[in-house]
Amino acid sequence: MMHRFQIRVYYEDTDLAGIVYYANYLKFIERARTEWVRGLGVDQGRLKAEEGVVFAVRRVEADYLSPARFDDQLEVRTELLAATGARIALMQEVWRGDMRLFAARVELVALREDGRPARIPPALRGVLGGQPPGTMVSGAERRGIADDA
Repeated sequence: MMHRFQIRVYYEDTDLAGIVYYANYLKFIERARTEWVRGLGVDQGRLKAEEGVVFAVRRVEADYLSPARFDDQLEVRTELLAATGARIALMQEVWRGDMRLFAARVELVALREDGRPARIPPALRGVLGGQPPGTMVSGAERRGIADDA
């Protein structure tokens, strides 16, 4: 299921040319990921306190397709591509109306507070996959296609 998050471009988001500074797209998709997880009913503070698990971005592959400008109303779309015992792969896109401006494939990893790898708790894996705890299905598998993640 795709999550949608609305965001407005403010003056502080733009560069001298009046377009969104490239690094701010990463901030936009970070906010959308936070709201996506919250929308799944996951309290990340509680996850850290009770399970000792936090998430970190391991990799981002980004394509800047067209610029956003001051006062644009944007939509960040987040879709789960795959999840394993310790990793989550997402596709995140920024749209203005019917125009895709930015696309990123994001890989998150589960870590303990000390920075060592951790397993994603089974209940969270179940929420991510829409499956019973302990079962994980990728977005591509749900659509019936091969997944290279």
